[in-house]
Amino acid sequence: MDWGLIVDLTLKAFLGLDAVYYIVAALGMNVQFGYAGLLNFGQAAFMAAGAYGLGMSVSYFEYSWWVGLIIGGIYAAVLALIVGAPTLRLRADYLAIVTIAMAEVIRLIVRSVTHKDKFGGTDGLKGFSDGFQQLNPFERGKVYGIGPFQASNTAVTVVLVVLYGAISFGIGYGVARKRKAQKMLPTALAAGTMMFGITLLVTSRVKYLGTELWVLLVGWILVAIFSVFVYMLMRSPWGRVIKGIREDEDAVRSLGKNVFGYKMSALVIGAVLGMFSGVLFALKNSNVQPDNYSRAVTFYIMTALVLGGLATVTGSIVGPMLFWALLAFTDVFLSEISDAQGRVEFFGIEFLRDSSARGQFRLGMVGLGLILLMVFRPQGIFGNRKEMALDGR
Repeated sequence: MDWGLIVDLTLKAFLGLDAVYYIVAALGMNVQFGYAGLLNFGQAAFMAAGAYGLGMSVSYFEYSWWVGLIIGGIYAAVLALIVGAPTLRLRADYLAIVTIAMAEVIRLIVRSVTHKDKFGGTDGLKGFSDGFQQLNPFERGKVYGIGPFQASNTAVTVVLVVLYGAISFGIGYGVARKRKAQKMLPTALAAGTMMFGITLLVTSRVKYLGTELWVLLVGWILVAIFSVFVYMLMRSPWGRVIKGIREDEDAVRSLGKNVFGYKMSALVIGAVLGMFSGVLFALKNSNVQPDNYSRAVTFYIMTALVLGGLATVTGSIVGPMLFWALLAFTDVFLSEISDAQGRVEFFGIEFLRDSSARGQFRLGMVGLGLILLMVFRPQGIFGNRKEMALDGR
């Protein structure tokens, strides 16, 4: 068994593109579901709105990449307004029903033969990422490491060391503050130093092609921007009203607040964040295909969000990273222990007869882990039980 391969692929998934676009989508869903209590089962539709807005603008209308990005945001915002207008005044489960139906309707429309000349049908849209890749500062076919001491020159090494150090000690300070340590500075330094060491170890083993690294860099920049945005937003007066609506919207309404307006704004903000997730997904694959935005994507995002913890920015980030790391680990691990026919046995008990069932088996293993999480820590890894009360009217 090649444990080096298992570790490398797991770490690559932990920091990789799949985790990044899931983080952005989870941040949007957290605004809607975790903070506002809006049960959205159609985040994949907002992702598709962003991806097709970009793809159609460049491929069909021949606009620039930047214009396509703006059009994708408008698509997502308008879609949220259309969905929210008839449902947000009703019970929470109506929004869930409408959003999951809306996501399927959009997927079936864009994959239909009737509109193939505009949306590309099942083949999707291609050739829209050239403008984005022209901005790529990395050589497309070259392999790059993201560890500080893998950098090509001293300046980049210093920048990466400072960046990783700042992030690590920021996390250390957050840990010390969370634990309300009596000796704040020593605790923060100890936690930050440990995190910095782990960061150097993890990044030293991960490598990406230049095309992947460019999308990954942009993706993590967006994660940083949107994380700070959501963090500050939820500590603003608007965020406090949103959390009040989640707990008891009648009480908030009695204070003279426009509950419908606040819920609609939360839905739109989450939709626009979902749009950016769809754009990153499209740029990662260099194409837009309708079946990449199926309802399963929404449930995977929700699973990752619940794993990290609702109503917490940290959970929105770490949950998707752990989710993809678990999927990658189980897939590579099962591949390594399978025999030539793809059969997997544990202590003489047959679990898999061929490799074709490996995908379903690993999802089952992750599902079992999620069940155990719900039993022993239902609020998720970083969640708080006090933040789990949703409007159940």
